[in-house]
Amino acid sequence: MTITVTRDNTAVVIIGAGVAGLTLGNFLLRNGIGCIVLEKRPRAYVEKRQRAGTIDTFGVRLFREWGLEEVLAGNPIPYSAGGFYIDGHAMPIDVDDDNESLYCPQQVLVRNLTEVFLREGGDLRCESADVNPENITGGRPAVRYREADGTERAIDCDFIAGCDGFHGVSRRSIPATALTEYSHEYGYSWLSVLAAAPTNPSGMAIHGLGLAGIIPRGPETSRIYLQCAIDDTPEKWPCERIWSELEARFGTPPARGEILSKQIVPLRSVVFDPMSYGRLYLLGDAAHIVPPMSAKGIHLALHDTEVFARAVIRYAKEGDSSLLDSYSETCLPHIWNYQAFASWITDTMHNAGYTGFEGEFKKQIARAELQRQFASESAKKLFSELTAGTN
Repeated sequence: MTITVTRDNTAVVIIGAGVAGLTLGNFLLRNGIGCIVLEKRPRAYVEKRQRAGTIDTFGVRLFREWGLEEVLAGNPIPYSAGGFYIDGHAMPIDVDDDNESLYCPQQVLVRNLTEVFLREGGDLRCESADVNPENITGGRPAVRYREADGTERAIDCDFIAGCDGFHGVSRRSIPATALTEYSHEYGYSWLSVLAAAPTNPSGMAIHGLGLAGIIPRGPETSRIYLQCAIDDTPEKWPCERIWSELEARFGTPPARGEILSKQIVPLRSVVFDPMSYGRLYLLGDAAHIVPPMSAKGIHLALHDTEVFARAVIRYAKEGDSSLLDSYSETCLPHIWNYQAFASWITDTMHNAGYTGFEGEFKKQIARAELQRQFASESAKKLFSELTAGTN
């Protein structure tokens, strides 16, 4: 039986309709470059998916510079005073005057990016199954997929942007021998909890029981983090234990509400090098992971997106492929810089409280480092952005 495959044609196929994919789609569309966004999940699912909640100053200014400031409107919550709590004592952080960070739940940002993309005539194809990049190293690649009704389709294109996350098909389409994976496991995990409760208190708490965090995800929704063992399970954390641990670590009773979800998140750092293969380019979590303590997941995804968008625009308008050729070399130093920051802040914050992993000596070193940072004017921006939320 012969299967008829319907073929389309565009400049860039974007795999994944998350922050990176939709931001890239909007950037290209506004510069007259054709693109099609493929997403395996239904639109309603994508627009409800709870993940990162912070857009830092770089991200806010990026959207503004590209004429997309409207995607930050609606539910995002401007920076409000949070703080660090050490052994139950609050240490409020003054807001840096230059800090434009926003609490912006991922589903809000994705919804806004989607609405603008579709309003401007963008082509978003949700429920695209069995996505398969083909002929990546050939003259012109293609992406084959199946629609919800079973129709087989293929899109011929100039470039493929893999924005489908760490477990997506994009990176798996690259031979393992063509990539070097650099990774680090931190040796502890977070219990990540979504609660229908206002964020009070707000910030991060260092305590002998372990690190804790309460971060806004909306006016009446909070993301809660509790440091736990690498082999812990959600079943060991009934609701009452979650609230009592938060109270102990923050030194004050938190606002309570219904626990909507909970999962164990191992902390790790990962970088893949190079970030391209043939005409397939990796963006965001498809290329790298930073631990949530750093609150820089969206930052790195947006940085990759801008670098790639400018490269494609240069190629389309001038026939110059130099920015595409240097995509990895441009992105990787920035990524490693933030991996260094993420590793430092993750180890410091966790060692400063809990001694069961690296001991009392490391705790005292971490405490001394925190005191040094709190006394530094240059640290104001760093700590104010950290209290603006984590991934």
